[in-house]
Amino acid sequence: MSNTTLSRRRLIAGLGAVSAFSTMPAWAQGHSIGGHGMSRRGAATIRAGFDEVQGEVIDLAVRDGLRIIEGRRSIGRAVNGSVPGPLIRLREGQSVRFNVANHLREDTSIHWHGLLVPFQMDGVPGVSFPGIKPNQTFTYEFPVRQAGTYWYHSHSGLQEQQGHYGPLVIDPAGAEPVQYDRDYILLLSDFTELDPHFIMSRLRTGEGYFNRQQTSWTDRYKLSGAERRMWAEMRMPPTDIMDIGAPTYTFLANGRGPTEGLEYLFRPGERIRLRVINGSAQSFFNVRIPGLPMTIIGADGQNVRPVEVDEFQIGTAETYDVILQPGSAEAYAIVGESMDRSGMALAMLASRPGARATVPPLRDPPLLTMGDMGMDHGSGGMDHSAMGHGNMPQPESTANSASAARVDHAAMGHGAPAAAGAGAAAADHAAMGHGGSPGTAAAAMGAMSMDGMNMRDTSLLPPDVKVGPGIDMVSMSPVDKTGDPGLGLRDVPHRVLNYRMLAALEPNKDTREPSRLLELHLTGNMERYMWSFDGRMYSAVSDVPIRFAWNERVRVKLVNNTMMGHPIHLHGMFFEIVNGQAPAHQPRKNVIIVQPGASATFDLTANEPGDWAFHCHLMYHMHAGMMQTVTVVGPEGAA
Repeated sequence: MSNTTLSRRRLIAGLGAVSAFSTMPAWAQGHSIGGHGMSRRGAATIRAGFDEVQGEVIDLAVRDGLRIIEGRRSIGRAVNGSVPGPLIRLREGQSVRFNVANHLREDTSIHWHGLLVPFQMDGVPGVSFPGIKPNQTFTYEFPVRQAGTYWYHSHSGLQEQQGHYGPLVIDPAGAEPVQYDRDYILLLSDFTELDPHFIMSRLRTGEGYFNRQQTSWTDRYKLSGAERRMWAEMRMPPTDIMDIGAPTYTFLANGRGPTEGLEYLFRPGERIRLRVINGSAQSFFNVRIPGLPMTIIGADGQNVRPVEVDEFQIGTAETYDVILQPGSAEAYAIVGESMDRSGMALAMLASRPGARATVPPLRDPPLLTMGDMGMDHGSGGMDHSAMGHGNMPQPESTANSASAARVDHAAMGHGAPAAAGAGAAAADHAAMGHGGSPGTAAAAMGAMSMDGMNMRDTSLLPPDVKVGPGIDMVSMSPVDKTGDPGLGLRDVPHRVLNYRMLAALEPNKDTREPSRLLELHLTGNMERYMWSFDGRMYSAVSDVPIRFAWNERVRVKLVNNTMMGHPIHLHGMFFEIVNGQAPAHQPRKNVIIVQPGASATFDLTANEPGDWAFHCHLMYHMHAGMMQTVTVVGPEGAA
């Protein structure tokens, strides 16, 4: 027997979450519907919500089961019998041993997202370990070197989509920098009845198969014939915001659908810490609480200087910690609206069990604009994202003559002045057609012309990008958009978070000027559903890793040549976003959203030896090829 401490204060009680469950059907509470913990089909019913586990030795078991969400049934993958899996609560400075037993008929794994661990403990089959075979147990063991809000998930097959994920919180060894009265978790995710392999096959044979908003957009937004021809030439609709939306997806809060009554209790005036985790397979969420501001205090587990906002976009795999202070209202709605506005995850802040606030209706879907295609002619094709803090060497990927003609200042330093808020972010895009509403999007399209433009001009790419059927778009003039709050949020009337508003609370330990610039292109063919770095789809057998020397200081520039945003995740290390802050206070993250047709830049100190996955965290993009391996050569010269 392990010395795991298992708390039965499931989130529905001790972690805040659901009261008034006596009025809800058994399936909504996560109880069995067929007696003795079995469904009518004989499979164990998976609970919604989660327990808490802690200690120096923790046992985790991965099993199949039946998931029932708002009456919809699907086979799921559960950790310790629930989706999400149990909250793992650790303390900075302790050591921990996880015994992970695989009761599936296929291999599984657990990746500790954002944790600093020896690479053999990172949990990526084919990169850092062989995976966990059926009926076998693998032991992960490592010291806990950090604090903050993180999560864990499978890195095997498509198991994340089926429920193999859970929250992980590490309490600091010392005092918290911000005080609060209650500590709650909001884990956002997406659920579908469909087998994820079926979804993958449909995406590959018809990328717009799950886009239910494309059938009427031309009539709804009353575009001209020229505008329709423009989009037809690009072979995509401007509603192609997310690969999959509702009703294929039901969006979940702590494993529960929007009608299943998730609530967090509060007393007026209390300070509440809400740890928001995007544990979805494929979804971005726009998070807001109408009538209640939020103060951001953490990003990807790292403390940031407090900044008050009214809404923020959270990409797949990101985490944000926010402080709330409810007032005299009886209840407040916590809305996690999908970026394509096809549906929402929902929870309630309630002053008493059962109290409810008005749920706002879904807003009009956003449309892509010419700016999202990388056609930012108002910027002159220049990238001023990182000017003004010293000089940098030329990129490792040297552009050919066509792309060299484009003035690129990204390697010239540490950033333009940080934007003060959403208004500054909107100003960045005022001349570029970046409005989020249908009216401004249509106007932006009407103001641009395809004449003289070639979105497939591969001569704009550096010579080491592999040109082939895997690339169907080239961004003509990508510019840094760390001041962009995200699709659909560029012209809302309230304060919205963007990366330029983030600053590290504690100074970064390494502020050396990077010794080189590595430029990587995010590439894809949306019709064929092929995704890649530099035109090369990942293969664990033939892949040539990105190599960093021990303790090397590198600036990495990501150029998105596709028309979708990509949340790019680096395993094993944190990086600092080049966002206009001084080098000592560039925010540390492990996931960065690179906006459509844009670029984003981060600084990295390669001080964690081993082989690490580097990939888009949209699960179907990663499995379609958008992944690489990063190798950090150890201090003795061997990884």
